[in-house]
Amino acid sequence: MMNLKNFNQGLMAFIAESPTPFHATHSLSTILTQHGFTELNEAQAWDLLPDGKYFVIKNRSSIVAFTLNGADPIEQGFRMVGAHTDSPCLKVKPVPVISKKSYFQLGVEVYGGVLLNPWFDRDLSIAGRVNYRAKDGGLKETLVDFERPVAVIPSLAIHLNREANSGQEINRQKHILPIIGQVGEDVENFAEWLRKVILEKQPALDVAEILDYELFFYDVQKPAYVGFYNDFIASARLDNLLSCYVGVMALVHGQSSLPQLLVCNDHEEVGSNSACGAQGPFLKSVIERVVGTGENFARCIHQSMMVSADNAHGIHPNYAEMHDDNHDPVLNHGPVIKLNSNQNYATNSETSALFRTICKDENIPVQTFVMRSDLACGSTIGPITAAELGVKTIDVGVPTFAMHSIRELAGDKDAHMLAQALTKFYQTRCLG
Repeated sequence: MMNLKNFNQGLMAFIAESPTPFHATHSLSTILTQHGFTELNEAQAWDLLPDGKYFVIKNRSSIVAFTLNGADPIEQGFRMVGAHTDSPCLKVKPVPVISKKSYFQLGVEVYGGVLLNPWFDRDLSIAGRVNYRAKDGGLKETLVDFERPVAVIPSLAIHLNREANSGQEINRQKHILPIIGQVGEDVENFAEWLRKVILEKQPALDVAEILDYELFFYDVQKPAYVGFYNDFIASARLDNLLSCYVGVMALVHGQSSLPQLLVCNDHEEVGSNSACGAQGPFLKSVIERVVGTGENFARCIHQSMMVSADNAHGIHPNYAEMHDDNHDPVLNHGPVIKLNSNQNYATNSETSALFRTICKDENIPVQTFVMRSDLACGSTIGPITAAELGVKTIDVGVPTFAMHSIRELAGDKDAHMLAQALTKFYQTRCLG
């Protein structure tokens, strides 16, 4: 595993290059290709080598990477790490342009459980996937990223709302429409405007007509160290691109003689119920194509284990009462094991014991998170994957502040420690 400084530089670069799940998956595939992994096509037959390294992409927004390392996955099982590529954000509507009071705005849907207040007064850009008809009539798609600030959601001045600091309801239909320009500019026909923007950035594309798109707003501010002693990393999409990066680094840098697998699903923030989400068939289909169905699949899963990596809530010093007193993770004090008696997290004593043993052997501190009993608990791909596959699973993550904000905060040491733990996990035989 690379040293802490280089690891964090890579993490921040990865997040900056991944404003949407489509870009995150592309970034992951680039890393995997650079480390000798070969892309497989779901539509073609697979001829797998015993020591081959492979990855499969679905919907351009989810990815499964695996390597057998010469071992038999039916006998040995897979050591699996899971994360998700999506983050809460604002998604552009299909017919988005709104002209009002001399301004052009774009209609948006709220994707996932967004903390809306921090989206005001930020420099916003647009990125995502665009599907188009080429000049020869063929249907194609491309990734787009405007990169520069192209929109803003201005706050209402306090002079016009004296109660703003006492709590204010944000109407998702009216109050979070980004302003992208003024009436009179060439924006009214959004599809044509988008086509021109794409051709300005990618003039070699033969775009005749924009047919559809999946576009998202994001904050252009880059990830950065924060704190007098650079104790923290501040960034958009730490939940959960941080875990995606941790997982892929553990996969490509670790040395193991056991079958290894990484899955990064889309749509976790909206329930995972999609063809490329954790509740869909993607991961199971990949494993079945490697080991077969029926008894072979059952034997493989029995010997396997999944580490679901997704950020945990660090105890906030200004709101300490929102945590259970005995379960209060602190930033830079190590990865967190997440538990919930109602199976919002998939951790059990068996999987927790193994992870604690790994961390103890590697001198990595471990923390524990349980939600207050009088508050609702979030969830992850962990229990969904456990239910879909029947695989032993643990939920872990690094402690963070401001989860689901446009800019979140993590410790500068925790991601690196989790990567070290997952590297060791990929090498571990004793799954019970």
